[in-house]
Amino acid sequence: MPEQGSTLNIQLLILDADGVLTDGGIFVDERGRETLRFNVRDGFAIRAWLAAKKEIAVITGRSGLALRNRLDGLGVKNLISVSGPKNKALEDLLQKLNIDARNTAAMGDDLPDLPLLKMVAFPMAVADAADEIKAVAKWRSTKNGGHGAVREAVEFLLKTSGEWDRAVEGWG
Repeated sequence: MPEQGSTLNIQLLILDADGVLTDGGIFVDERGRETLRFNVRDGFAIRAWLAAKKEIAVITGRSGLALRNRLDGLGVKNLISVSGPKNKALEDLLQKLNIDARNTAAMGDDLPDLPLLKMVAFPMAVADAADEIKAVAKWRSTKNGGHGAVREAVEFLLKTSGEWDRAVEGWG
């Protein structure tokens, strides 16, 4: 695992939605409308990542307005909803953004994330991830998905590269 000040050069962070940005719970009201719960600290971290002039994307099996609205509000442009393996979506995104997998980190929680995590230089897992995800992760959060795990991941990556202080200047 890289230490602070190491040469880890992550330019693209890929996140899953359910179980990473949320706790995996889905609320459905009597009219069939879904709502999701997001952690405000994860939102701050995403804005800090973008302030550091880095790319972020969400590759998920989920679609829906709650996720799209949250990501739009944070300035996330890359939301990719897939119904099959996520690795093809990642290949296409890397080509579109002209970023190498060696400069990419991804955070997942469950088996659909496994092929994607195996493709990137720095696979990450939330604390409550499936054992198979934890086994391939080079870093794990101490917090569960939807409870600040993304904040932990972004803070780790930006501190490792020496960019945290600059990314959060003016927020305090």
